[in-house]
Amino acid sequence: MAELSDISQLTIAILGGTGDQGKGLAHRFALAGHRVLIGSRNADRAYAAAAELAIAGTVEGGENAVVAAEADVVIVAVPWEGHAATLSALAGELAGKIVVDCVNPLGFDKQGAYPLTVAEGSAAEQAAALLPRSRVVGAFHHVSAVLLLDPTVASVDLDVLVLGDDREATDLVQALAARIPGVRGVYGGRLRNAHQVEALTANLISINRRYKAHAGFRVTDV
Repeated sequence: MAELSDISQLTIAILGGTGDQGKGLAHRFALAGHRVLIGSRNADRAYAAAAELAIAGTVEGGENAVVAAEADVVIVAVPWEGHAATLSALAGELAGKIVVDCVNPLGFDKQGAYPLTVAEGSAAEQAAALLPRSRVVGAFHHVSAVLLLDPTVASVDLDVLVLGDDREATDLVQALAARIPGVRGVYGGRLRNAHQVEALTANLISINRRYKAHAGFRVTDV
């Protein structure tokens, strides 16, 4: 794996990269000069998403298992409903890698979004339980897919809370977040604190709906 000093050389795979959040992150990391691999259960969908985002040949597509095995860092952006099954099936390919989970377990009803109860405590903790040989970090929970995908937005003005139990891994993911112009990675605690970060997405959705915005968060005095 590339060291933190040459983070620009990291190959990044995004599982669930055909969804808006995954494509948005793929777009921004490709713009930053990374080789990006979009993963999907359906290889044809991954190829199509990669072709849509291709920037100087840095975006490629493939089945989840193929891109997971090839990447240095893997971002999990799959729907919550498929989270456990996807990661369980890829435990071998993800062994030894930094796995960044940005999944928010949310439900929706007539009153809006609300956080779901997760047996392990959070999506990130579920990932850690299913991937004991991986270095799991929680991050990128509150980044607007609309802003990430908008070609007129040069700078995405927000902080990314980074959570994990491995200091080297969280430092690397903080630096990776900063590869997106306007974004700052801020350490947000150990993985056991991921639940409230994931759940806060429900509040952010309410803010965005009320104010017709694509709001993010900034941490002050840091």
